[in-house]
Amino acid sequence: MHPRANPSQAVPDPGARTDARLGAIVRLLTDHAMMVVSGTKVAEELGTNRSEVWRLIQQLREIGVDIAGHPAEGYRLVSMPDLLLPDVLAPRLQGTIFQNRIHHYFRVGSTNAEAMDAAALGEPEGAVFIAEEQTAGRGRGMHSWDSEPSQGIYCSVILRPQLAPADVLVTSLAAGLAVSAATEEVTGICPDLRWPNDVLFGDKKFCGILTELNAEVTRVRYVVVGMGVNVNQVAFSPEISDVATSLRMETGREWSRADFVAALLKSLDREYRELIEGSVAARKYILHRFEERSSYARRREVHVEEYGGYDGVTEGLDARGFLQVRTSDGLRTVLSGGVRAKNGKG
Repeated sequence: MHPRANPSQAVPDPGARTDARLGAIVRLLTDHAMMVVSGTKVAEELGTNRSEVWRLIQQLREIGVDIAGHPAEGYRLVSMPDLLLPDVLAPRLQGTIFQNRIHHYFRVGSTNAEAMDAAALGEPEGAVFIAEEQTAGRGRGMHSWDSEPSQGIYCSVILRPQLAPADVLVTSLAAGLAVSAATEEVTGICPDLRWPNDVLFGDKKFCGILTELNAEVTRVRYVVVGMGVNVNQVAFSPEISDVATSLRMETGREWSRADFVAALLKSLDREYRELIEGSVAARKYILHRFEERSSYARRREVHVEEYGGYDGVTEGLDARGFLQVRTSDGLRTVLSGGVRAKNGKG
């Protein structure tokens, strides 16, 4: 049996970025699968000593990575949980703007909050903030986001588009298209999109998108796009069980979170490049595709939670991406209110 470290010493500090050396060890052992790698070799690769390698190995074991061996004999990776470590994700994101700056947390308050703080300090475009668990996950309209440990994807990215603040909505819609494309690629199922930030199966939500920005009057300094995706949850609290679902609940099987994150960020990279490198026509194409994939965009009876609430029938998106709703008083533009199916659960 292997000596077990004191959990208070072995488990990474909550709220701290994950020690990059943990991912480096996983990567090294994965590259030498079925082989025993000496503690000396691991130490050389990390630029440290064997006792520090042992401490890091103990940390990995505490978070569920099955590593056989000990300092005298070396180490071998037996199995690994579905962790979203940078060394696991980065090789799958080559060629995207997200490949080089992936910040991982085992537990954090909110990835969006971390990303906004980092962006204010100059963190470059393409930085990714991803967590195994959030303790204060946020949704749109100050709603909370349920973030069960290592069952969903809690991910925020920093973008710095050259857009006017009034045009930023298209970025959120592009993120919705990216989630939709990734879901179809990984599971084979095409989800629905509800303006402006929900991705659904039927009338239940499995993904929410929270877009926040810092801007001057005429230009955006930075945008943070946060994406919360329910992947392998099997149940939700009674308060949200009638409106929430997951990929696993819809399909009856588990899915690799790493596969989904890779597909999602590659899809988002494609959407974003088209947005910033294209013309007005490229933005129109994003709006057109959102309308095509959304059952809420046109001819849908909805209730809008804005200005006291009102009912109407949707009539598509305007040139900036805002939803148009035909009411008994005429055509109205939804600026910030949530949209729900009239008399429905969603």
